[in-house]
Amino acid sequence: MKVLIVGRGGREHALCAKIASSPLVQMVYVAPGNPGMASCATLLPYDEDDHQGLVEFCRREEIGLVIIGPEKPLVEGLSDRLLAEGIQVFAPSQRAAQIEGSKSFAKELMRKYGVPTAEYRTFVDFESAKKHVEESSLPLVIKADGLAAGKGVVVAQTHAEAIEALAEMLLERRFGDASSRVIVEEFLQGEEFSLMALINGTLVVPLDVAQDHKRAFDGDQGPNTGGMGAYSPVPQVSAEVIREATVRILEPVAQALSMEEMPFTGVLYAGLMLTKEGIKVIEFNARLGDPETQVLLPRLESDLVEAILSILQGRRPTLKWSDESMVGVVVASEGYPGSFETGVMLPIFDPGEEADIFFSGVAQSEAGELVSSGGRVYLAAGKGSCLEDACRAVYAFLAKHDQPRFFYRTDIGQRGINKSRV
Repeated sequence: MKVLIVGRGGREHALCAKIASSPLVQMVYVAPGNPGMASCATLLPYDEDDHQGLVEFCRREEIGLVIIGPEKPLVEGLSDRLLAEGIQVFAPSQRAAQIEGSKSFAKELMRKYGVPTAEYRTFVDFESAKKHVEESSLPLVIKADGLAAGKGVVVAQTHAEAIEALAEMLLERRFGDASSRVIVEEFLQGEEFSLMALINGTLVVPLDVAQDHKRAFDGDQGPNTGGMGAYSPVPQVSAEVIREATVRILEPVAQALSMEEMPFTGVLYAGLMLTKEGIKVIEFNARLGDPETQVLLPRLESDLVEAILSILQGRRPTLKWSDESMVGVVVASEGYPGSFETGVMLPIFDPGEEADIFFSGVAQSEAGELVSSGGRVYLAAGKGSCLEDACRAVYAFLAKHDQPRFFYRTDIGQRGINKSRV
């Protein structure tokens, strides 16, 4: 079988590496990919929004399976185009992808079907939103309704900060049409974790759990980013909590989408909070998370392609996970998530390094060297028999390859380590 991965980041690099290891697969293509993926996939000259080019390539090369990594082509209907041509896709339709493409859609769906989430109000008018904020207790969460590359969320500690976020989104349209509507939400407190599932209609197969770190700097300080690191498993989230989240959230949402005549196929990502009142939904994504994928897939001992094909045929696969822990740390361009320099040369990584490298924002110089081309440049992931060993491995690797004009958090996984010691 030939498989095509659509996307260019670290998530897609991890997908390519995992899928290339399947005995069912003879060739892995990635469109457009990045030069750091060349060891495990053939790069194609098609951007994610070149739907016609991708369809024609799939027909010409008789691609047996397409997996769409990023959110934008999902909400633009790439899956529908491919399916209309008879090409097998593991990704949601444009309608089902609204679960990520519109936070107000997701909130209304949860309200209708009784899925627990934070209290919220939706606004399109700045003055109405401002009045609501001034009358609300703090902290508050301000979210752009549409896609904002993981940056359209502000946790406001003061009313002034909340009003400034509203002005940036509703008046200045910082995220374009994505912030023409905003959600003002209560702040949830508790243990945050990411739970994803492979889904086809009402068939739901959960993956293992991971915890993401969204803030730019140590101690969960600074602005929200697309993710600065992740680790798996999460000692403070028990198997019972995962079962409860599956039964109370993932399965009801899959059933709700089917009842709304937009059945979901692909990976549903639930950002969850374990609060004193129980598990509540922070957000949904319609695809694998980044950087969670980079620490989950290397722990998956089962054949991912075999599992996906089983689900597409309506059969429930059994997923086997390694007992090892994995900690992934994102190395980012200095200044991210604000303005940053590109074209900075990456370190030279030797074969047999003590960490897995998943490239995201990289390009190739005229001399053939890898250079930075984005905010999040690469993720280094260390394995160990426990989180502490995995942390030790990845940070020893990063210390060896530390260089100016890049930065990374030094506390990824520390929360899990501290919790496991209690």
